[in-house]
Amino acid sequence: MHHPWAAARMTAAKRGRVPQRRIAETVAAELRSRILAGDEHYRLPTQDQLVQDFGVSYPSIREALRILETEGLVTVRRGNVGGAEVHRPDERSAAYHLGLALQAAHVTLGDLAAGLRILEPTCAAECARRPDRAETVIPALTENVDKSAELVDDGVAFTHTAREFHDLIVSFTPNLTVRYVVSTLVALWSVQEQTWAETLTRRGEYPSPAEAAEAVRTHRRLVKDIAAGRADEAERLYRAHLAATQALVLERFDDGVVNASPSGARLAMRPGPRTGI
Repeated sequence: MHHPWAAARMTAAKRGRVPQRRIAETVAAELRSRILAGDEHYRLPTQDQLVQDFGVSYPSIREALRILETEGLVTVRRGNVGGAEVHRPDERSAAYHLGLALQAAHVTLGDLAAGLRILEPTCAAECARRPDRAETVIPALTENVDKSAELVDDGVAFTHTAREFHDLIVSFTPNLTVRYVVSTLVALWSVQEQTWAETLTRRGEYPSPAEAAEAVRTHRRLVKDIAAGRADEAERLYRAHLAATQALVLERFDDGVVNASPSGARLAMRPGPRTGI
């Protein structure tokens, strides 16, 4: 039995030829819906099966898959082991696409940092308001702080672990919309900050172990405020801490343009003019 969509296409075809691009876009829309509605184990049917299901030509199916590939939802493998690997969107893929938009608009690192100072501290406050914070939030934050305390002499590793503390705060935010919006911005900033840490470590300019230890102490204070349910205090301390850590990057690269990719960010932060561009 033909797919219902194929019957609709046949009806449309009787009124006039349907452009292949429009057919491909319609197939892509259906497949996109399946990918987004499916779980992480969802797999697309083979091209042969898709041709049969939709009642369309192979070129239309291949064009539909190319559309999804440009959106980052699939990777089409060519050759004897060909097929389409599905990629469900997450905050990192969202960060990359948002990063492209910000990069195209020449948004500076300073602007991105200011946006995070407005939005990210509210996540700490929301964590402090969670009634189950003692069982869910605090153990994970405490483990992270203990780990970072052991890495204060290793600039790059410390930065990576300290960034994970911020990721955890956002990930425990109860409101899903806030969580995804802020995590996208955090992921984008993390690309810039991790690249900065690698660059300055190579130059021997990374902040001292004493400065790293101060960040650990601040994280411990934040954990205490969240554990005690002091939402306003947690938000205030988080905002001040965020501004301080951002300042280490922004004092050298605040006029630099946001770069969506780690490799691009590395090029932007090579030794050179203040802007790094």
